[in-house]
Amino acid sequence: MSSRPSAFPRRSARLSALAACASLAVCGLAAPASAEPVAATATATTPVGTAANLATNPGFEIPASSLADWGSVPGWRCTGGPAEAAVTTSAPHSGGSALAVTPAGDDSNGECAQTVSVQPNTTYTASAWVRGAFVHLGATGTGRDVAPAWTETTHGGWQQLTTRFTTGPDAHTVRLYVHGWYQQGPFAVDDVRVDGPAPAPATGSGSVPTTDKVVFFTVDDGWQRTPEAERFITDHKLPITAFPLPMPAATDPDFFRRVTAVPGSSAQDHSVSHTDLTKLSPAEQQVEICDARDSLTRIFGTAPTVFRPPYFAWNADTLQAAANCGMRTVLTADADFSWGASNIWHEGTLSPGDVVLMHWTDTLAGDLQRALAAADAAGLKPAGLSSYLH
Repeated sequence: MSSRPSAFPRRSARLSALAACASLAVCGLAAPASAEPVAATATATTPVGTAANLATNPGFEIPASSLADWGSVPGWRCTGGPAEAAVTTSAPHSGGSALAVTPAGDDSNGECAQTVSVQPNTTYTASAWVRGAFVHLGATGTGRDVAPAWTETTHGGWQQLTTRFTTGPDAHTVRLYVHGWYQQGPFAVDDVRVDGPAPAPATGSGSVPTTDKVVFFTVDDGWQRTPEAERFITDHKLPITAFPLPMPAATDPDFFRRVTAVPGSSAQDHSVSHTDLTKLSPAEQQVEICDARDSLTRIFGTAPTVFRPPYFAWNADTLQAAANCGMRTVLTADADFSWGASNIWHEGTLSPGDVVLMHWTDTLAGDLQRALAAADAAGLKPAGLSSYLH
């Protein structure tokens, strides 16, 4: 290898079914009698501690959702966007597609990157098959950063780059990247791997274990944003846990910043496309959760740590995919006050630690008022969710 060249200066459907979790006891959730459970499997594909490929969409085979950022490559964030990076079906290393990057200008190296959840004080091996000149593969944020692997040229064929890194004591995520070099032309990437121990699966829950006299208000989706709901939240200083989809969050980010301004409020992960995750492969589930995490982190500046599965449909693969995206909890609920309802899925009134489901709809102001009245009647106060869970 020679030295590097010098750098050139819709609205989602109503909750129609309460999904059966791997077990309702694990979820901490009692299903309402009227629910039609979505089937869930209890077999995890990655046992705890087993070495696995932790990269998201490593072979560039998963298509982008219609609700994803336009032109995005699922699982990846490319600095030049669709003007530089796209999935191609032309001569991949394996499978049906690969990533093709053509830097748009002399001051671009065409970098594409993703966040990978890791364990502290652990050794990982990163690898990728690349084609082109001066292609680099590396990771930052490890706590013990090492130089990237790179090649001067692959002579028109595919070549595997490999690097190893050991995470520091405080490292829970790393930034995996691939890029070319300035004024060196296009390059391609395929079959990326980050091999090492998988994070422990996220915890599935429908309530928060606490004896404090608190209840938690959660609001999903984000398609209908009304001034009445915003005013009610502000006037009553309600801590709200919002689970917005990335598209409505990006459409009106200031609204979601305002409604989560009360201390204890936060914006958490609800997937990209609001699909039933139990019908997806583990790799597809990981794209749904990780891409939503990345979008919300860009919008709000804080990475979510709680995942609300659409339709409450999840399985053991969801718990692992969520953990691979940095989620610690997969949260359903044990009461539903959406669309004028007042359903509590256990006997009696609201109880300490209950999670109340609502949606960003034109009925939300009334739903919040009704939920607050139910909490007051039970001697409970709304509280911030994330501080209790983590």
